[in-house]
Amino acid sequence: MGNDATGSTTRDVAPAGHPDINQGRIGVLLVNLGTPDAPTPAAVRRYLREFLSDARVVDVPRLLWLPILYGVILNIRPAATARNYASIWRRESNESPLRHYTRAQAEGAAKAFGNLLTIDWAMRYGEPSVAARIIALKEAGCDRILVVPLYPQYSATTTASVADTVFAALRSMRWQPALRIAPAFYDDPAYIHALAVAARRRLAAIDWTPEHVILSFHGLPQRYFDAGDPYYCHCAKTARLLRETMGWTEAFAPMTFQSKFGRGKWLEPAAEETIERLANEGVKKLVVMTPGFVSDCIETLEEIDIRAREVFTRAGGECFDFIPCLNDRPEMIALLEKIVRRETAGWIESAA
Repeated sequence: MGNDATGSTTRDVAPAGHPDINQGRIGVLLVNLGTPDAPTPAAVRRYLREFLSDARVVDVPRLLWLPILYGVILNIRPAATARNYASIWRRESNESPLRHYTRAQAEGAAKAFGNLLTIDWAMRYGEPSVAARIIALKEAGCDRILVVPLYPQYSATTTASVADTVFAALRSMRWQPALRIAPAFYDDPAYIHALAVAARRRLAAIDWTPEHVILSFHGLPQRYFDAGDPYYCHCAKTARLLRETMGWTEAFAPMTFQSKFGRGKWLEPAAEETIERLANEGVKKLVVMTPGFVSDCIETLEEIDIRAREVFTRAGGECFDFIPCLNDRPEMIALLEKIVRRETAGWIESAA
């Protein structure tokens, strides 16, 4: 019963008339935010409906929020968002960059572990769904599953939402697998090292010296932070550790927040406003890095590399560059390997 010495699944013999039972494997599920399945208004509408219906993401009472969502937002926003997705869509594989890189990260991690683990990936919103991949892992014989939310900094809007959907998937199972959820890795030395490698690589590739490197994280409503969400503090520590590693000052590499949605107060300073202000003050050479994202996506490629670049040049800036996310670089795979080995401690040893 369980695994043999190679980590392969064994199959227990069930009573006559019942199917045999797969068990004994360890599964790992990497989970990122999500993506529409096409750069079209209809696909974006489906994605936004699921995303913006999550009470973790928008905590406004449902009686107030749902009429706004269905009556206004889902009728207005999908067309513009679809155009933004179209500007970064990977035509060769007909998928978003986020989907491409999340799959590549899972494939890279799977190669690192060989037959020892079964590694899969899912999206919190859209396809492949968390529930479908949890079921698939269980059917493949995984009676122990580690879920790795691919969010370096914890927030109830992201990490906790992944946990919600994992627990919901298990709720319908009569025989549930053992479950672990990896914690945020905002201050993990391997993560900071990977960010520093990415920064040094990109800065060495440009033929000019930036006057500032903006560290841009995804935004969050201020009231979430006031209610106890640790996200801002995690971002601040990531920024501080990266600056220390790179030898940057806070003035040279300020922390900012992007992707504000709605009229409420969000975490500040805002990335786009900071970029425009610096250009207005005479800064000509600027680099932006997004340490809150492990995979390039619409927020990094369209919002920063396209839109923020335009803001900077319109305001008088001359040289602008964007440091790509970790994506499927070797340092990202090494980070995943470290996280998985640490969080499956005891499981891997007992399976060997």
